[in-house]
Formats: sequence, C-alpha cells, structure tokens
Amino acid sequence: MAILETLDITTVGVAVAVSAVLAVVAYRSFTSKSRGCLHPEEFKKFKLVKRTQLSHNVAEFRFALPTPKSVLGLPIGKHISCKGKDATGAEVVKPYTPTTLDSDVGYFELVIKMYPQGRMSHHFREMRVGDYLAVKGPKGRFNYQVGQVRAFGMLAGGSGITPMYQVARAILENLDDKTKVHLIYANVTFEDILLKEELNGLASSYPDSFKVYYVLNEPPEVWNGGVGFVSKEMIKAHCPPPASDIQILRCGPPPMNKAMAAILDDLGYSSEMQFQF
Repeated sequence: MAILETLDITTVGVAVAVSAVLAVVAYRSFTSKSRGCLHPEEFKKFKLVKRTQLSHNVAEFRFALPTPKSVLGLPIGKHISCKGKDATGAEVVKPYTPTTLDSDVGYFELVIKMYPQGRMSHHFREMRVGDYLAVKGPKGRFNYQVGQVRAFGMLAGGSGITPMYQVARAILENLDDKTKVHLIYANVTFEDILLKEELNGLASSYPDSFKVYYVLNEPPEVWNGGVGFVSKEMIKAHCPPPASDIQILRCGPPPMNKAMAAILDDLGYSSEMQFQF
C-alpha cells in the first residue's frame, strides 16, 4: 500500500513537473512570437525564398522568418528600413512597407516597383532566391488603435499603396474593428496599378467597409474610373467629409502629397484630420 501511495505521489509529481515545463515552453513560444523578429537599431538578415515577377518592373519578394511560427512583429502602419547596395556598390537604406501582417506567420512579403535609376531598386533587381536582405524596424510615426476613428480616407499614388493596403487589410480582417475605409488610388497607366487583385478582393469581401476608386492619368479606351489627377471633386465624392472622427491618410510621390495637402486644406480638413506617411 505504501508502495502504491509512493508511486501515486511520484506520478503526480512527474505530471506536475511536465505540465510546468510545457507551460514554460508555451509561454516562451508565445512571448517570442509576440516580440517579433525585428530590432529598431540593428539590421537583421532575412533569406529570400520566393520571387514572383508581377510586371516588367514590379516583383513580390517573400522572405523567410527564423521559424515557421515566427512573426515579423510590425505594428499596423509601421514600415521597415532595408539596406542594400546600388549599381556603384555604395550602401543605400530605404523604407518599405510589407504587404503582410503578423497573421502571416513564418514570412513577410514586399511588393517592389523597381525604377531604372533607383538606387535600392538596383539591389532588389539583382536579388535572387537564397540571397539575404538586411532589415531593421519598426519605423514610422503612424500609430493605430481599433476605434480611433470612424472612417479613413486614403489618397495613394504608385507604390504609396503599400502602407494603405497594410492598414486597410488589418482593419478589415479584424472582426472587432468597424472602421470604414475609402481609398482613392492614382497611377499613370492601368499596368501601373499595384495589388489590384488584392484590393478588388477586399472590396468584394467587405463591400460595406471598403471602397476603392482608381484614377489613371493615361486610361485605356474602356475605363470607368477617374481620369487625370486626383481632384477636389473626386475627394468630395469618394472620401468621408471633414469631421472630428475621421482621418485622411496620404502616401505618394512628393508632388502628389503636396497637391493633396493643399486640396484637403481647401476642403476644410484640419491638420489633425490629415496624416502623411
């Protein structure tokens, strides 16, 4: 009987010990995952595991994180700094916004438009699967909390769509977030539109929460979007009007950002209602 009691006590003790070890492992795994893989001041290298050419000068780059369960650890609306070398071999650092969220575990993706004279564009153009990219972050001034505004208006141009897509996707995929998103996305030609399939997918999946209006400077013959540059009339028609519980986000080429700021001022949007990435 004493032997049985000793065995029972020993069994319980082992079970408790095992449970404790498993709890510690689970906690460490959770906290490690929560922390993410970035460092704000030190560059860390991530391996390119997939490169998908989307057009003649645009490609999607997928980089592996340390483990299949790792997350990048990038807050909504933040970006990363990427380091590479230009055509002369000189070091260059440029900010980019991943199109993935922390719900995408084990990897992160960048959609890059590579310009002929772009210094960092050269680095991405030369990257091949198996190469490593040096990254640090998070970076950026934008901070987002669920419910901080009733609606966002978004004015994006060219590759400036990436932070808008990141924010919109995070809002729409969170069932507790009721924020409305109204996007105006401007480009030169139809072929220049980045993430078009993904944006149309969001509009189809969340018709009550997400609206997108495309504007082209050189539209095709058959086109039902906007034509020319983003105008005051377009903003009035497709963005929420000025109010204390809305915000208009801007991200595009410097001339566009400057023009949009002037139009928003004329329409009565205060500085608190505007944010430029």
